[in-house]
Amino acid sequence: MHVGIVAQRDNERAASLAADVGAALDATVSFDTETAGALGVDGVAPTAMTDCDLVVSIGGDGTFLYTARSVGATPVMGVNLGEVGFLNATAPDDAVGAVVETATAIREGTAAYREMAQVAAAGEGVDLPPALNEVAVLGPQRGHGNGLDVEVFVDGDTYSAGRADGVIVATPTGSSAYNLSEGGPLVHPDADALVLTEMCADGAMPPLVVDPDAGIRVRADGPDRVHVVADGRTSETVDPPAEFRLGRADRPVRVAGPDLDFVAALAKLE
Repeated sequence: MHVGIVAQRDNERAASLAADVGAALDATVSFDTETAGALGVDGVAPTAMTDCDLVVSIGGDGTFLYTARSVGATPVMGVNLGEVGFLNATAPDDAVGAVVETATAIREGTAAYREMAQVAAAGEGVDLPPALNEVAVLGPQRGHGNGLDVEVFVDGDTYSAGRADGVIVATPTGSSAYNLSEGGPLVHPDADALVLTEMCADGAMPPLVVDPDAGIRVRADGPDRVHVVADGRTSETVDPPAEFRLGRADRPVRVAGPDLDFVAALAKLE
């Protein structure tokens, strides 16, 4: 049994909890390099944890996104040290027991996993990892007189055309993130869908919930470069005019551990 642990950077509480979790496990434990340095032990990059049976993310949603992006198909379990925690189901006080219980279930072959869909972008000059929350097509900067001329197509039909700061395609998991801040709808994480939301568009169409296998295309043009951003973390920049295909990625994120109480997490938004 091999468990990887990734803790939020520069967070003493996260590093301390990582040490407690690691000490309680009857398994080989690998800490990410930053956490290992804080604990005075050897560590590995999260990208080297793909052969682990479980990787535990300790921190906020940003730490979970970073961990999931790094470890590929390896199951991830989130311990929440953030304010809302839409991706991390386990409270800090429950972390040690919950991680031990989950690791035991994996060892015994009785563990259940949840799959969170990801969204991917394709197009000339674009090579981004799948995004758990959203992919955004953006202009060089926001505000009046900036942005892009965009055309949005769904299954070959024109959904919208005009000037906008950008376009977001979000998963149900990501509907509570960037999508929500731009006026998009909340979608329950169990729903099988994608959400298409324009950002400050002239004569915008309302946000649209579509089948996850719908063919979404975005054409973007403008005086400057076009940015394609995955989960606000990784990006590509291309010369306009440009066209992108956006849709459900082939590989979901596998999540281990207790189920997230989505409604309880929503209450923290108030």
